[in-house]
Amino acid sequence: MTTPSLPQLSQAVEGRYTELAGACCSLSCGEALELASPATGEVLVDLGCGRGGDVLRAAGQVGSAGAAIGVDRTPAMIEKARASVPPFLANVRFVCCDLAALDLDDAAANVVISNCTINHAPDKPAVYREIHRILRPGGRFVVSDVIAENELPESVRNDPAAWAACYGGAIPEPEYLQAIRAAGFASVEVLKRSEPYEKGGVMVRSLTVRGIR
Repeated sequence: MTTPSLPQLSQAVEGRYTELAGACCSLSCGEALELASPATGEVLVDLGCGRGGDVLRAAGQVGSAGAAIGVDRTPAMIEKARASVPPFLANVRFVCCDLAALDLDDAAANVVISNCTINHAPDKPAVYREIHRILRPGGRFVVSDVIAENELPESVRNDPAAWAACYGGAIPEPEYLQAIRAAGFASVEVLKRSEPYEKGGVMVRSLTVRGIR
C-alpha cells in the first residue's frame, strides 16, 4: 500500500501543527496522563507534547525528584511549550525530534504517554521500538491514538492532509497492537475503546492502550 512521501507528510503535519501552536483548542484524544498515574520521583516522557500542558501537569506530579520531558517534531510547538514553563519548574525540558528516532538515552523513562500522535507516523513499529528502548525495565506506557475501523482506501492513505488531520495514517486495531507487541512488549492491555465515528469519509475510533516493558 502506498503512502505520501516523507517530505509531503512532514510538510502537511508540521504545517497544521505550526498553525495550531498559537491556538487554544485541545489537541488530545484521550486521558493518557491520568491513566498513567506518574508517581513522585519518576521520569515521564510525553510523545507529541504539543504546547506542553500535560508535561507541566506531570512535572507537578513527579516532583523535584523526578522529571517531565516533552517531545514534539514541530518547532513551533516546542517553542510554545518552552515559553509556557514557569520559572519555579526546574524538572521540565522539551526535545524537538522525530518520534521514530528519539533524541533520548536508553532506559531514560519510567513512563511514556502520548495522545493522538502516533497515527501521524508512517512507521508505527519504529515508534514503539523507540518507546521500548527509552523505557526502563518494568516501565510502562499509556497511549491514546486514532485507529481505523477497516483498511483505509488508497485515496485517504495517499492524502497528506488526511494524515495531518489525524485519520489518514490510522491503521486497524489488530495491526496497531501487533506493532506494539513486535517492539517487545509482552504485556499489552486495551484500556478504552471509543465508539466508531466518521472522519473524512471513513470510520475511525479512539483507542487507549497500556503496555509494560
